[in-house]
Amino acid sequence: MLGRGSRDKSKEPDVSGDADSSLSPSRSSVAVADREFVPSAENGGDSSRPRLGELLVSRGVATPEQIEEALSQQESGALFGQLLVDMGTISQSELLDTLAAQFGVQSIDLNIEALDPEAAVFVPEDFARAHLVVAVSCVDKHLRVAVADPSQELRRNLEKLSGCSVEMFLAPVNVLRSAIETQYRALGGVRDLIRAFEAVEGSRRQTTGNDQQESPGDDAPIVQVVNRILTQALRDRASDVHIEPQTEVVRVRFRIDGTLKEVLELPGAMGLGLISRIKIMAGMNIVERRRPQDGQLAIDIDGKRVDVRVATVATISGEKCVMRILDTSRSVLRLADLGMPTDTHHNFSELSHAPFGMVLCAGPTGSGKTTTLYATLSELNDPTRNIMTIEDPVEYVFPSINQIQTNEAAGLTFATGLKSILRQDPDVILVGEIRDVETARIAVQSALTGHFVLSSLHATDSVSALHRFLDMGIESFLIASSVLAVVGQRLVRRICPQCKVPYQPTDAEIAFYRESEGPDKNTFYHGAGCNYCAGTGYHARIGVYELLKMTPEIKRLIVGWATQEELRRLAQRQGMRTLREETIDLVAHDVTTIEEVIRSIYSL
Repeated sequence: MLGRGSRDKSKEPDVSGDADSSLSPSRSSVAVADREFVPSAENGGDSSRPRLGELLVSRGVATPEQIEEALSQQESGALFGQLLVDMGTISQSELLDTLAAQFGVQSIDLNIEALDPEAAVFVPEDFARAHLVVAVSCVDKHLRVAVADPSQELRRNLEKLSGCSVEMFLAPVNVLRSAIETQYRALGGVRDLIRAFEAVEGSRRQTTGNDQQESPGDDAPIVQVVNRILTQALRDRASDVHIEPQTEVVRVRFRIDGTLKEVLELPGAMGLGLISRIKIMAGMNIVERRRPQDGQLAIDIDGKRVDVRVATVATISGEKCVMRILDTSRSVLRLADLGMPTDTHHNFSELSHAPFGMVLCAGPTGSGKTTTLYATLSELNDPTRNIMTIEDPVEYVFPSINQIQTNEAAGLTFATGLKSILRQDPDVILVGEIRDVETARIAVQSALTGHFVLSSLHATDSVSALHRFLDMGIESFLIASSVLAVVGQRLVRRICPQCKVPYQPTDAEIAFYRESEGPDKNTFYHGAGCNYCAGTGYHARIGVYELLKMTPEIKRLIVGWATQEELRRLAQRQGMRTLREETIDLVAHDVTTIEEVIRSIYSL
């Protein structure tokens, strides 16, 4: 039983491995099984059936009927072992254990195994990435490695490279890739670049006799530091990079799963050159250091095209820079994949197909509003509708939607862009964000004149979003007539599935849980910290939503300028579940922790 709203909270992040795990030049363990676990004709084996299937049957993991069914569904080039996992016939661990038995090696769990950083020097990064090899430890010239393909040829190559005896262990492909990103960090060589910068800087000062810094356009150490920071940020799944000048140092922090983590500390002398290099890349004015500036750049990182939105502001210690990373290679989620409870998804989907009116997504920065808007657009996108957007920036390009990027230098703001959109015969309009009263007024008028308008608004929850409209000066009767619904949302971190263990919450956390009317619960879980979650105890996030529908009763209260508390009480009586109720439901089902709820959700 899932309680209020049948959200399927059992779906944790996919850690079973990539569906296509046979990327060259390495072969995945499953791919090897499919290709090499076939008895040869010389030994009288039946080459029509993979030996992997025989092993699984002999170990009691699968039945002959299940193997036959999988064989009948296997497509050309598909991985047989992974197909069995996808069908639910066997688990990833059962597959791994069977492969380990066939190869005559042991399996290893890299998520909990401590990796010795000094062992990485025995396996070059290029070789590790090409052959999916992770050095675990090296003691007395005995190197322990985790691999996907424990072949004798790979063992000989490793022994030749390292000069050590090699013991191989089997690990899943996706876990190996994650471990390689952890072991070979792009920031690993930054110290050498700092020394190179200081040597060049010291020589230049002796020559010129002053401390004035120049543009770093041709300064190789600065260029490489910026590239490595962006590369590591993408590998760490960071959404934002903060470069912050302090008195003596420059601090670099990544925002990962909604929380900031310090990753690098650079000498203060590098600050000006670092910011100037980023400004050059983003097409910004490197001479202007007093006024805030915005820019955008595109860069290829690990074969991915990444757009980076750049914003600078002057502080008392120098210019601070924040880079928002937009991975353009990612796919847009469908509305059904957002994680809404079943009834919330059903109601929101119905509202999004209305012929006119306005639907708002409300929440603070980084709460997933743009993701929800894009998921809604993908649901509405069909040849019968003229869909137009005005965004800052355009984070994802839809091939069949007319998208407009704001450009304040050219006079194209949300307000002016929205005015021009209304002359383009639109059916659906997406306004990336309502920031001012002019944009709000035009959006409301658009919703009242036969257009369906989607937009986002910075607010703490769905009810406060309506009061923000009132505070902007929009008449209450216009809000009641134009707004169909408001979705308040947040993102909370999931408990890491690899190190999920029982724990005892603090007395304050238990009191908060009971005050929030959480169901009776004796055992609570949290993440102990492991390699998979970088020691945080959390991995990935899940959306939390509250849907405020504009019923006739709610409209009457808005026209009468009711308080937020009055609106909230009526909405709850009419069936709205608040953000706090939804997150407590996640705690009850061991998806997140009480601590995370207190950190992320206002206590409403």
